[in-house]
Amino acid sequence: MERRNLLKLPLAAAALTLAGGVALAQEAEKKVIGVSIPSATHGFMGGLNWHAQDTIARLGKVYPNIEFVLSTAGDAAKQVSDIEDMLATRNIDGLVVLPFESEPLTDPVKQVKAAGKFVTVVDRGLSEEGIEDLYVAGDNTAFGRVAGEYFRDNLPAGAKIVVLRGIPTTLDNERVEAFQAALQGSDKEILDMQHGNWNRDDAFKVMQDYLAKYPEIDAVWAADDDMAVGVLEAIAQAGREDQMVVVGGAGMKDIVKRIMDKDPQLPVNVTYPPALISSAIEMTALRFMSNAPMAGRYIIGSQLITPENAEQFYYPDSPF
Repeated sequence: MERRNLLKLPLAAAALTLAGGVALAQEAEKKVIGVSIPSATHGFMGGLNWHAQDTIARLGKVYPNIEFVLSTAGDAAKQVSDIEDMLATRNIDGLVVLPFESEPLTDPVKQVKAAGKFVTVVDRGLSEEGIEDLYVAGDNTAFGRVAGEYFRDNLPAGAKIVVLRGIPTTLDNERVEAFQAALQGSDKEILDMQHGNWNRDDAFKVMQDYLAKYPEIDAVWAADDDMAVGVLEAIAQAGREDQMVVVGGAGMKDIVKRIMDKDPQLPVNVTYPPALISSAIEMTALRFMSNAPMAGRYIIGSQLITPENAEQFYYPDSPF
């Protein structure tokens, strides 16, 4: 089922509250907000880390009574340890967490909530619903559906598709299920689906395997621009560039530029902005520095990037 924006405070109102937050912050007691995110292991996470650091630095000036504790983790075990430390030794009042993986992070985040802390979950949901106070993410259902509809409507009859999945998470499930649903009843065939873990090297290996197994591939849903880079390299090494199109996702500037230039191998892309971490951190800060109620879900829509509109999504100075 497609999520809707159920957040009790619109972003426009939140922006107004943020602008007037200095006076409130001066009167408020000290609050500690933990921010736990994966390390910059690939381009999207590099962009997300940059936005997290930038937002924390900016809000630190606006809200001097908020202390932010930022941790980054290269695996789920490290992230679990970071969150346990935040709760035990830093006495956090709120937690903003983008889970490295859904399952292993569910219980630690549940313990934070049980301790009476405000919890914001970002992007990759937990494996149990209803733990968090606030959920901020891109529209993962739309992300998969938009790509699937493009393949359904633009590939030739009988086209054969291979899919690269991300890290096993709830959001990956949502994307893939929506992609499959969009193709259901069409004459397009999904040959295979394997996890590329949102990683260029892993995606390169998966695509090499696909190219060895399947003599005919018409399209690749890489479902992520970092994975798309690995896929494109494998295709180039096999000399099969003219045989298939590749659709990634998230709007990496190098990919968007190639779409602007009408590269036939990269016809479109689907948006999923790494700046969503900024929205999550700002909303969590407002929970403590204003009287505005902050709860529910804020879902950022996904759009199809085409040669006709790609310029709107091209940010040459972006880290991603």
